[in-house]
Amino acid sequence: MQTFRRGDHGRAVAEIRYRLQDAGLLANGPAGPVYDEDVERAVRTFQQQRGLMVDGVVGPSTFRALDEARWRLGDRLLHYQVTHPFVGDDVVTLQTRLMELGFDCGRCDGIFGPETGQALRDFQRNVGLPGDGTFGPTTIRAMKQLRRSVTGGRATALREHEALHRGGQSLTGKAIIVDPGHGGADGGWEVGELRERDLVYDIAARLEGRLAASGAYAFLTRSAEGNPDAADRAAFANAAEANLYLALHLDGSHDVRARGVASYFFGSATAEESHSSVGERLANLVQHEIVARTDLLDCRTHGKSWELLRRTRMPAVWVEFGYLTSPHDGARLAEPGFRDTLAEALHAAVARLYLPAEADPGTGQLRLPA
Repeated sequence: MQTFRRGDHGRAVAEIRYRLQDAGLLANGPAGPVYDEDVERAVRTFQQQRGLMVDGVVGPSTFRALDEARWRLGDRLLHYQVTHPFVGDDVVTLQTRLMELGFDCGRCDGIFGPETGQALRDFQRNVGLPGDGTFGPTTIRAMKQLRRSVTGGRATALREHEALHRGGQSLTGKAIIVDPGHGGADGGWEVGELRERDLVYDIAARLEGRLAASGAYAFLTRSAEGNPDAADRAAFANAAEANLYLALHLDGSHDVRARGVASYFFGSATAEESHSSVGERLANLVQHEIVARTDLLDCRTHGKSWELLRRTRMPAVWVEFGYLTSPHDGARLAEPGFRDTLAEALHAAVARLYLPAEADPGTGQLRLPA
């Protein structure tokens, strides 16, 4: 798909302006065909709200999010479709309502998948309606008559923390997906002979060995030369019914002053339930462990709705270990010993996630066998 930025014009730009107006981010009026400063500002605001990369440019991810934002619950009949599932804000609202009423639809990700379909059928049968899994006028009326039954916190957070608690206090038996980014012909960021593809695979291999030594089942999403797309990586993790997902990446910039480590989890400012509480906790642990054990600048943790984080059904963290384009970060990442320290930090963060507060030794203190 073509990308659109300031200075562009045409019918597609007019559509973008209309969608931004519908979202309340751009003043109402004729949707002109020019991508001007006001449009760029509105796009940046929209991207910030949706947990997207904030660059003021409408690419595939932003355009898809703009399309999803136009749907309100009741605008269309919703049901589970295997090949082309319904996606949009109306699905998020439905998932949130089902969770509040005590029906588990998994994650409130705006994708009408099989779990949402099953939760809807369960709701329909509970209120005396045919369990056909279609959200139409009759089901809307029945849902409006009921009040929230899950209280004391966000339903998705309660379910995530309960699943974590049931998992026990050790890594033994846990299935953990380790996903080194890029691969194959896609080298990611490259500086001289250093390639993101190869460096993150090396970190992943080191982490895989450490997790195995702790009794966990670690699965890499690709071989040294493979490069599955985001959907395939997420599908692999979901099929494995993994407990956690760790996506490993390096960042880069045309400004060599840009440096530091950042960690990301599934979260969106537009929907309270579209947020992984355990993912956020793990991201914080990962960030703190790396910062405590290295000299990388702390760029903190952030909620994002990137496709990989959105489609994985388990708590997931996306780590950017530093800027390969930074003289400081690049030099450190080139050192095998430094990459081993990064693997050690990830290992400690994952182990600490399962430890009760009274047994947690604190940031930078846990030492585990390699």
